[in-house]
Amino acid sequence: MAMDDPKTLVSTEWLAAHLNDPDLRILDGSWFLPTMNRDGRAGYDAAHIPGARFFDIDEIADTRSALPHMAPPVEKFISRMRAMGVGDGHQVVVYDQAGVFSAPRVWWTFRLMGKMDIAVLDGGLPKWMAEGRPTEDLPPIMRDRHITVQRQANLIKDVTQVAHASKLGDHEIIDARPHGRFIGAEPEPRPGLRQGHIPGARNLPWTELVTAEGTMKSPEALRALFEAAGVDLTKPAICTCGSGVSAAMLALALELIGHRNHAVYDGAWAEWGMFNDLRVATGEA
Repeated sequence: MAMDDPKTLVSTEWLAAHLNDPDLRILDGSWFLPTMNRDGRAGYDAAHIPGARFFDIDEIADTRSALPHMAPPVEKFISRMRAMGVGDGHQVVVYDQAGVFSAPRVWWTFRLMGKMDIAVLDGGLPKWMAEGRPTEDLPPIMRDRHITVQRQANLIKDVTQVAHASKLGDHEIIDARPHGRFIGAEPEPRPGLRQGHIPGARNLPWTELVTAEGTMKSPEALRALFEAAGVDLTKPAICTCGSGVSAAMLALALELIGHRNHAVYDGAWAEWGMFNDLRVATGEA
């Protein structure tokens, strides 16, 4: 389902029509869970949409943190985007090799930096290739491009803010992890983490947001999913997951249904599940 909104989601048809636009920049934001046994960079090197640059979620991050792929410092984001030739005045389209999985994390990172002219490619590389559209295996020639950034602090939450929201119940905390992990019946893929969820959280697994073809469901279907999960859409929302990647899928889904007051808990369960002084709930929401 693509509405062709260059600030949220665009179709493969839209991208094909704009592929040669001089102000377009395409990013491959592929990242995979360790259990998926896939390498995003290797996939990019083998085949990518013409002109695409590779956005390494693990490297364009705050590598000073022990937590995985935390949001990058402003200076690092600016440095990496300049070197990739992504700057002011560009329309950015980001895709991934799974369909729609990690690309929303890149979309959210740009928005965090105040860059709103970015959209996720609906269906990603699989849909693009299934339609017989062109790919290449050589990276584009990149020239430095000036970029200005204005960090949007309202789009990100830290552990203290989430703990406060959990206690007060003034936000909806929505968890994108699989249901078995949310209720504490299945172990976490990262060793050493407790099982369960943030008290008061609702569960909407990221896999439910996409169709069998790997595209985002319609806004009507997405809204119904949030409501079925018990989410009060009149409240501000905090999106969470295992390490902050699929949480951005929830953020994109909220944006698509017109919910504007939402943020991502960047530390996610990789942080919350690590500290014994933070309460953990098990069982259903």
